[in-house]
Amino acid sequence: MRQEKQPASTEVVEVAPGVLRLQLTITMPGLGHVNCYVLEDDHGLALVDPGLPGPGPWKEFERRLASAGFPVERVHTVIITHSHPDHFGAAGHLRRVSGAEIVTHADFKTFWDPGEEDDEHKDLADPRDLDTWAAARERLARLASRVRPESGPSWRWDRPTPWGGPHPRPDRKTRLRYRVQGVVQARYFQPPRPSRRVIDGQVLPLGGREWVAVHTPGHTVDHLCLLDPVDGTLISGDHVLPTITPHISGLVHADDPLALYLASLERTLEIPGVTRVLPAHGHPFDDLRGRVKSIHEHHLERLDLLRTAAVDVGEASVAAYSERLFRPQSWGPMADSETYAHLEHLRLLGEARRHWVEGELRYAVEPDSRIARADAATST
Repeated sequence: MRQEKQPASTEVVEVAPGVLRLQLTITMPGLGHVNCYVLEDDHGLALVDPGLPGPGPWKEFERRLASAGFPVERVHTVIITHSHPDHFGAAGHLRRVSGAEIVTHADFKTFWDPGEEDDEHKDLADPRDLDTWAAARERLARLASRVRPESGPSWRWDRPTPWGGPHPRPDRKTRLRYRVQGVVQARYFQPPRPSRRVIDGQVLPLGGREWVAVHTPGHTVDHLCLLDPVDGTLISGDHVLPTITPHISGLVHADDPLALYLASLERTLEIPGVTRVLPAHGHPFDDLRGRVKSIHEHHLERLDLLRTAAVDVGEASVAAYSERLFRPQSWGPMADSETYAHLEHLRLLGEARRHWVEGELRYAVEPDSRIARADAATST
């Protein structure tokens, strides 16, 4: 089992100088927990990524914090690494309970806030403002908190994605459960309104140390890492994970999400003195450089697979290419989303063309010249 998929541990442990980790249960594709990091100072606690919303996750969060000897009321700051609900979901309710300040990157934005009607309307017109399966779950949770169980969701899930396929979305059982529980759980679904937005390089006094904000867009446009340059600790969020590669979504509101992510990876390599990486899922690790290079190579291999697949599939849909990149158990909208991001990267490099055919994009990818030469040599 991959580290990131392991169930949440009940132990609260020190994983870096002055940093405690408590794990919270989540159930998402490939994930079994999210790491919440606790930084204590004279004023109380700062938390990084307090997990999902809802009464069950909240009770688990309270238990974990209490096992370390901390009441929820001591939390004075919540730092959210990015706009996915397994990272920010409990932040709004936590602010309501403890009065905590909520800190995000300047670009942080969700469509969970019922007051953002103009943005919601824009979102409905532009499906690229949604971001991955997790954001689809966020949208559903938001709707569930606003409607009666019998009224049904008002979001039109049949709207096409930018490539013409269905949106990533929870399964039917999960959707029904959120509808039924929505009204009961509404008080846990508080919009996470940031009280402080930070930019790259800004210094944040947390836990008796000075942490530096590191903007790493790609997985989302608002992704934020935190660096303790004295002890060499990097809280990496979903930017760098120990045994899986972060999802690069074609629904991120950027022209080339993959290029954005690869540039952020390269920038991560330039951070000096990192000796300990604390990811949002999985366990701490020390070889940041090795892991970054491995993730980078993974995406280059994906691009090569698309070039190779082009020899067989020719001009084809995103789904057809996706089936060449992913195993059958992973086929579906989420895999299509990442495939789309890679195809768009090739298109913007001048290695692919696209056009619409009956409501979906078809891509023609230039085959890898090395493969063409190898095939010719074999034929000879």
